[in-house]
Amino acid sequence: MSGTAAGTRPTGADPLAAALRPVRSGNTFEETVQRVLQLIRLGLVPEGERLPPERELAERLQVSRVTLRDALKVLQDAGLLEIRRGRYGGAFVLPARQDTPSGDGAELRRRAELLGDRLEDTLLFREVLEVGAAELCAARETAGEEEQRLRECLAATASAGLADYRRQDTRLHLAIAELSGSVSVAAQYAAVRSTVNELLDCIPLLPPNLEHSERQHTELVAAILGGERERARAVMRQHLAGTAALLRGFLA
Repeated sequence: MSGTAAGTRPTGADPLAAALRPVRSGNTFEETVQRVLQLIRLGLVPEGERLPPERELAERLQVSRVTLRDALKVLQDAGLLEIRRGRYGGAFVLPARQDTPSGDGAELRRRAELLGDRLEDTLLFREVLEVGAAELCAARETAGEEEQRLRECLAATASAGLADYRRQDTRLHLAIAELSGSVSVAAQYAAVRSTVNELLDCIPLLPPNLEHSERQHTELVAAILGGERERARAVMRQHLAGTAALLRGFLA
């Protein structure tokens, strides 16, 4: 009798196992996008071929089919997949196109190559700065004009349209850095955010991600204003992990 449990696949016999790991963080949508992108980037599903069926993908990633459909939809909008309906339908990997200036897989990879090692270095530096800034901000009893500033920045991101979202998001994160009480942290954050925005300009704005980000923004501001240092650190770390997952998925 085989030592492999019934219903499971031996790792060596499953070429998709490396990418189709269960999604476990609080950034379900973002990590789902990252996992499917890995199937494409690693060539585990060749151009023109169909991804595993929706039910199988959802089960293996341990996400809802709604989350999976949202992820597949944004990858279709980015020009990486074609969703076909009907008996022989599914999500098919599109060939990389060279005839469009932006938004497709080939262009994203070209721009990522120009950025080189800046992706991982920037993401790591950003995490160190912003997680620390969130904790410092929560420890300072932010009130009065400072509290009003945070609430106004939060409201601005919540009401921003796609064209203005990144600018308003930058304002909120910069406000947290500035209210940390450290001039050096604020200055370093302003510099790293410039690179972050350059990276973000390489990937499409994804409405499900923005909705999730707004929920995290709301929880983050509540933790800061409530003086909850550990909660502020945890929420900021999870928030940044979602963005990092998308950047690694599209650009790595």
